Amino acid sequence: MASPPRCRRVSACEATLAVLFVVAVLVNVTLISLMATWKTPTDPPSPQDNPYLIGVGRADCTGPPAEIPLMGYANPEQTAAGIHTRLYSRAFIIDDGRRRVVFVTADVGMISQRLRLEVLRALQVKYGDLYRQENLVLSGTHTHCGPAGYFQYTLFMVTSKGFMKASIKPLVNGIVKSIDIAHRNVKPGRIYRSRGALEHSSLNRSPHSYLNNPKEERDRYQWNTDKQVLVLKFTDLDGDGIGMLSWFAVHAVSMNYTNRMVSSDNMGYASYLMEQEKNRGQLPGQGGFVAGFSSSNLGDVSPNTGGPRCMNTGLPCDYLNSSCPIGGTKMCKAFGPGDDMFDSTRIIGHSVYRKAKELYAMAGEEVVGSLQAAHQWVNMTDVTVQINDTHTMNWPLPWHPQIVDVQIITIGSVAVVAVPGEMTTMSGRRLREAVKQELESEGAFKDTEVVLAGLSNIYTHYITTYEEYQVQRYEGASTIYGPHTLSAYLQKYRGLARAIAQDKVSELPLGPPPPFFEKNLFNLLPAPSVDRAPDNSSFGDVLQQVYPIYRQGEVVSVTFVAGNPRNSGDIREKTFVTVEIYDNTTDSWEIVHTDASWETRFHWLKGSNQQSNATIEWHIPFTAPWGSYRIKHLGHYKQRVGWQTLVSPYEGMSDVFRVTGSSY
Repeated sequence: MASPPRCRRVSACEATLAVLFVVAVLVNVTLISLMATWKTPTDPPSPQDNPYLIGVGRADCTGPPAEIPLMGYANPEQTAAGIHTRLYSRAFIIDDGRRRVVFVTADVGMISQRLRLEVLRALQVKYGDLYRQENLVLSGTHTHCGPAGYFQYTLFMVTSKGFMKASIKPLVNGIVKSIDIAHRNVKPGRIYRSRGALEHSSLNRSPHSYLNNPKEERDRYQWNTDKQVLVLKFTDLDGDGIGMLSWFAVHAVSMNYTNRMVSSDNMGYASYLMEQEKNRGQLPGQGGFVAGFSSSNLGDVSPNTGGPRCMNTGLPCDYLNSSCPIGGTKMCKAFGPGDDMFDSTRIIGHSVYRKAKELYAMAGEEVVGSLQAAHQWVNMTDVTVQINDTHTMNWPLPWHPQIVDVQIITIGSVAVVAVPGEMTTMSGRRLREAVKQELESEGAFKDTEVVLAGLSNIYTHYITTYEEYQVQRYEGASTIYGPHTLSAYLQKYRGLARAIAQDKVSELPLGPPPPFFEKNLFNLLPAPSVDRAPDNSSFGDVLQQVYPIYRQGEVVSVTFVAGNPRNSGDIREKTFVTVEIYDNTTDSWEIVHTDASWETRFHWLKGSNQQSNATIEWHIPFTAPWGSYRIKHLGHYKQRVGWQTLVSPYEGMSDVFRVTGSSY
């Protein structure tokens, strides 16, 4: 009779234990859940909770494609005479709800101080303090085939025939317009990053200087150039791509110093390919997807992978000084990888595009976190370096800038370092390492991706390491602030990075603002003269006609009586060329190419007696549809009527021709 009560007591105990066990489990589950979702104040926000606001924009910034010197090779005789491809400014706006940053990559040789100041003035008028010197980065792709004349310092004016409003105005307006478009298109979105190596597309052009760096430092790296490509992929909240930014270190000099046409060179061609792929059915420069390919630490990096050879013998140039036994340095020229400069531009541009496309497709690491922007103006003559003796001319204006910009913007764990010149490979590596150390020193940044944006905000020539400076090859001899230039920059950028890491950017001193010269800006290029047509002809008349039939892969050529392209004024968003196909279904002509297309070339030739002509080439793609085509040339001519000068439009049209396959 004793067992039943004991059984009841055991059951009661078991029930109590079971209840306690369930409660304990619930408490533990709750605690685990809380721990899993708990964030410290320094943790990045959940990507599901706080997407960025993102805007992208692109605008034409092509300047006058005639008579104005091209910027890059410092040869006043290399003047523009047509268009290979148009130049564009591409803007990317990112906003985290508290701060906003803007990155612009433009198809120019470099950003000049005057260009940046005029852009900032224009943005101030439109947007007040929204876009300022600290949160706006302007970077040049370093094409050497854009119009010069947009600098306010003596050296650049002397080599570019002066300061020209006709050159700087389309750059300012194009950059501002690209920002306007991005500003209007801002919407919630995501950013993803991806990184990879691109080989066989770059060559160190000063290996002797590079080898003067410490061996233990060189041994840390596989190559004597930086091969990494960084891609930022921008999408909307549905995952649809709206744009991309890529950085790769290589000079945009596949188009060499013999070229006379405005061209965006290899980086521009990479953008062209990516945008044409994403904006199907659109003409170049149109469509919502924007692909920016930006410069990096390219100071000693060449795209001419065939190496330097003597033009008179075909033999390699002297290793130490890049000269030839007969003809010296003038006979030494870098070649490859293509058969000519157009082919080399195509090969390098396509390689960069193909790698960026691969990284864009696989980009899965989301960039999250807050934005920061730190900027200072620095008087380089007050730092521990001095301008060397060959660079102290100050008449009529300073020979070189003394006040320079240093700037870093951070997008989550990605730090973009805006560099005011051309850093060599090893200089860039030291700067990236220094910035990364400072950002991660306080624990606020982890797994930081530091990328250098070269040719940004102002141009101060080259920046070599102390060891490379001693060799005094081209890059070292062009490091204008002396052998300790890199050390000065490392010190300044460390200070910016430390301020970002400690959230003390507001405590940074602004530094002395740069000058904006109003006087003594000279222009040595006279205004274009009036245009004259040959006797018994008019502007737009065809001088050399097309053939009736062409195969895919062949080149169509037609020559017109032309006016001086400078007389067309602001040519942005316009064209000197259209290639049109006849549409049988609508009984109309459809434009398939303009002078922004890779497949067209617009050559302008100035003749005697104020006469000139324009030859238009269409390199027919193998993918071109069979059909009937025609080529149109549009332009303006200047004439004097009495005491007045009038500018009038004209257009000319080729005969209709047919395009067929590989055989007639």
